[in-house]
Amino acid sequence: MLKFAVLDFLDDREFKNVTPKTLQSYRDILKQFENFCLEHDVINVEDITTSIMKRYILHYQKKGNNATTTNSKLQRIRAFLNYMIECEVIKNNPAKKIQKAREDVRIDVFTDYHIKQMLNYYRRIKQREKTFYAYRDYSIIVVLLGTGLRQSELCSLKWTDIDFKYQTLSVFGKSRKRESIPVADKVIMELATYKTFCEQIFVEKGLSEYVFSNRTNKQLTPNAVQNVFKRLAKIMNFKDVRLSSHTFRHTFCQRCIQSGMSTFAVQRLMRHSSIVVTERYAAMWGNDLKEQNDKFNPLNTIDI
Repeated sequence: MLKFAVLDFLDDREFKNVTPKTLQSYRDILKQFENFCLEHDVINVEDITTSIMKRYILHYQKKGNNATTTNSKLQRIRAFLNYMIECEVIKNNPAKKIQKAREDVRIDVFTDYHIKQMLNYYRRIKQREKTFYAYRDYSIIVVLLGTGLRQSELCSLKWTDIDFKYQTLSVFGKSRKRESIPVADKVIMELATYKTFCEQIFVEKGLSEYVFSNRTNKQLTPNAVQNVFKRLAKIMNFKDVRLSSHTFRHTFCQRCIQSGMSTFAVQRLMRHSSIVVTERYAAMWGNDLKEQNDKFNPLNTIDI
């Protein structure tokens, strides 16, 4: 039965030590797919056809799924059906011939105006009210802009991961391995200032092991970070950019590329699993690279 096949597949993914986030994604998507199949009298894995797959995708596209969401679902279901082939439950993957939806290649990044507006807002709150949230959220923005950390990496960052002397961060990344990255002076200075502030605020409870915590000194969750940016988005009311932690990451990547940093160096800082991903970003901002090269090329200052 499809229900038990899904459970078996999820156990296999957990055994293969996929990240909790990836496992939850499999669980949510396959549960939705399973329910859709049952509604259409598809009880067993062997009964899944390409036609059913297309109807499933079309159904949720009509409900508002964009191309990225559609492709994510298709990828997860394909993996499940490939596993069924390995287990010799089916011979062919009915999702194999379904083409990916064409995605919008536009990636949001912040301009100098956006960044200044956000930082100035928190500076005013810090000076006027001196609230914990203002200091914390200001530091979050500085860290994200200056490091390109993923949201999950930001939440799991501990004070012991920061080497203030040698200015490095030890990051437990998406690849589930710990990597050390260099950190700019401004980020280190901001973290040092924020740490001093936290030590004063949490005198009785003591400093949390996590860099970013909530008001009760507990680790900040990804959902809490999302809420921070949802509130900020309403205040900023930017019409041309999505305010999220990933937009900060894209902005960091864009600025590194525009400044003329090598693709290899950008890959190391972004911790992309493949340089192909980094090259895709470099190609996207290729015109900006030309402008930067025209501006900073060493031949500009040499008489030849």
